[in-house]
Amino acid sequence: MIRPIYLYGSEVLRQVAKPVDLENKEEIKELVTDLWETLAASEGCGLAAPQIGVSLRMAVVDGDVMADVYPYLKDFRRTFINPVVLSSSETFCEYEEGCLSVPGIYAGVRRPESIEVEYYDENLEKKVEKFDKFACRMVQHEFAHLDGVLFSDLVAPIRRKMIAKKLAGIAQGKIRTHYKSKIK
Repeated sequence: MIRPIYLYGSEVLRQVAKPVDLENKEEIKELVTDLWETLAASEGCGLAAPQIGVSLRMAVVDGDVMADVYPYLKDFRRTFINPVVLSSSETFCEYEEGCLSVPGIYAGVRRPESIEVEYYDENLEKKVEKFDKFACRMVQHEFAHLDGVLFSDLVAPIRRKMIAKKLAGIAQGKIRTHYKSKIK
């Protein structure tokens, strides 16, 4: 089911998400399906459960939508359930990011160049995987949502001041999106 994406100003986006109960297979299957369907309808490259109003530690990323810019992302699709970052590189890189929950705003964010992650996939198989390049960026962006952190929190202070008015407008509902969205 396609669900509305919660926008900046919504309380659920600021909560630390709870771990997914791995015994509740029906709820997991339904939420995974909803995340993928909602992501496809919004034309984004990643979506975390809090963005659809569910405060659980689950996220999906789809590199296919970025494959024209980053060919190595073709067929890169992951479902993350209860992810844990095991290690991060000491080197950082900066990319411009955007977010379905913060529409119309893009800004540079510094993040580690690579990370190693332990997670369960949609089949509840435990995985350990290392990510780098833009795949690492997408994964870290979605994981931040699980801790109540938005990319706009991580931009340079001067840039944050520059986007403050736009953020306030989103929180007040003064924004239109091409996908189902809401503020709550």
